[in-house]
Amino acid sequence: MSLFILLLVVVAAGAVLSVQAAINGRLGQTVGVLRSSLLTFTVGTVTTGLLIVFFEPAHAVTLLDVPKWQLSGALFGVVYMMVMVGAVPRVGTGVATVAVIVGQLGMGMLIDNFGWLGNPAIELSSSRVLAMACLALALVFMYRSNAQQA
Repeated sequence: MSLFILLLVVVAAGAVLSVQAAINGRLGQTVGVLRSSLLTFTVGTVTTGLLIVFFEPAHAVTLLDVPKWQLSGALFGVVYMMVMVGAVPRVGTGVATVAVIVGQLGMGMLIDNFGWLGNPAIELSSSRVLAMACLALALVFMYRSNAQQA
């Protein structure tokens, strides 16, 4: 798969996350944050289990063999889901999504710069800092726009 196509797929995945946040936010208002999160993770577990059974090739290492810190990503997914289900109805899908992206970009730049979690180090550049500032400014403008309309 070419890099361009891969980036398009990643952008599409981001779009799907916004749709998921909007749907789960509404569901969370109706049945509660925890029940909405439970449904999401249950469906995800069943779907992923079927994909593993039918499509995942065998690996030399199992989940029981990896360093335990690598399993913490699952917990972070639960935190993300519950925060988004609670936040979207209050601040809107756009603001919540941009806020998540600000957090992702900020932490991603730290992980890249310092090579944390076994990733290759990518030096922090002025263009990366400028991109972060622009996105943070976009978040401020979007939030203020929502607040003025409320």
